[in-house]
Amino acid sequence: MRQHILVTGANRGIGLEFCRQLSEQGNEVTAVVRKPSAALEALDVEIISGVDVSNAQQVTQLASQLSGKAIDILINNAGIFESETLANMDFDAIEKQLQVNALAPLRVVHALLPNLKENSKIAMITSRMGSIADNSSGGYIGYRMSKAALNAASVSLAHELKGKGIAVGLFHPGFVQTQMVNFAGDISPEVAAERLCKRIDSLTLENTGGFWHSNGETLPW
Repeated sequence: MRQHILVTGANRGIGLEFCRQLSEQGNEVTAVVRKPSAALEALDVEIISGVDVSNAQQVTQLASQLSGKAIDILINNAGIFESETLANMDFDAIEKQLQVNALAPLRVVHALLPNLKENSKIAMITSRMGSIADNSSGGYIGYRMSKAALNAASVSLAHELKGKGIAVGLFHPGFVQTQMVNFAGDISPEVAAERLCKRIDSLTLENTGGFWHSNGETLPW
């Protein structure tokens, strides 16, 4: 069944692969970016550019552009990554990660709520680094904080939206070879997106609010 799927942070990496694979499956895909890449422009997708999801005015403009258009799946993929430790602290970077990784997805959901309907799904692309139980090394303070905050918000959304028939899933892609981590990692964006699509397909109102690795493993909080 053809669905309308919106992907944020779609110009490269996992977001670009989401757009590629979902459009090849015959879906209508809307790619939301600050500035589109040539690779994205080559795909058969609608591109809405000039949107920084951490900017309230630009998200409001995005909602205006999409007014009256139903969204079957909203994939909040946009994110940033910095590295801070007690020995190398950058509070501005921490604040920016909280804005982009935690507040922005919530802002997007809030703005696009009129576009979501019964049986719509929201996919939050988070990280197992937001798991408190899984933190055995410290470091990456801002990123961990931002993803833990996103996880907390997403579980609240899952509870509040269940009555409207909207499911919310929290998904860790894996350690993916993207520009965000200088192409370190152990799986490609193609594999990560393929796995994540399967996890999103499996998201229902019965398991809404769950936290999964793209390989299907349930992750600890």
